[in-house]
Amino acid sequence: MKPSFTRWLGLFSIAAGILVWALIAQRSGLPRFILPSPMDVWARLLKSLADGSLLYHTSVTLLEITLGLLAGLTSATLLGYLLAKSPSLERILSPYLVASQAIPVVAIAPLLVIWLGHGLSAKVVICALIVFFPILVNTVVGVRAVPPALYDMMNSLRATRWQVISKLEIPASLPVLLGGLRIGATLSVIGAIVGELVDAQEGLGFLLKVGDFQYDTAMVFVAVIMLVALALTLYGLVTLLERRFLKWKENANHP
Repeated sequence: MKPSFTRWLGLFSIAAGILVWALIAQRSGLPRFILPSPMDVWARLLKSLADGSLLYHTSVTLLEITLGLLAGLTSATLLGYLLAKSPSLERILSPYLVASQAIPVVAIAPLLVIWLGHGLSAKVVICALIVFFPILVNTVVGVRAVPPALYDMMNSLRATRWQVISKLEIPASLPVLLGGLRIGATLSVIGAIVGELVDAQEGLGFLLKVGDFQYDTAMVFVAVIMLVALALTLYGLVTLLERRFLKWKENANHP
């Protein structure tokens, strides 16, 4: 299959999905408040853009996602590095880390809202908790995957601790770290919506609740489409980071 054709496969898939959706909405005989057509959703999207409500609520959710992702990424990377370097610390904290994943965040989200209030903080913490574990695990795996021979080489060159981290450990573990970030970026959208569905007066999660209560199914579809767009955008940004910082890996595979 030609590379020029494969680039358009994603768009063709989306177009085919919209066509199937339109046919189902037309032939099923379901009322619009149960299954709106693509044109109904498009009209609702334009209306929401015209009155500014969609952009406003999207910006609120995007702020929560950005802050939550940064908080989760920073804390998970730092703790993951410490765990990778200290097996004793890993044995001490492993029960708590595993237990934290056994409890669904949606179950403790109401508690976080009570403890942290009804503002931005609770949503950011919920988002950070969801992205924390996959990034943590990838950080540990990435740092421990650095070949011991490279440490011996750095020691023979009398490299400082910071030089070992910046010149060896970060570049060598970066492919795994960015893989964890790719997962965390998509999960961050889920985290923000969980927080907004529990308690929010603004954001895309709030639009989902309003659309559900008012049987405005087209509005629900619009909010879901915006969430998918945010997730795809974040995923694409991480992919661009991989292409930017992992050029050396591509050159090594294709001399």
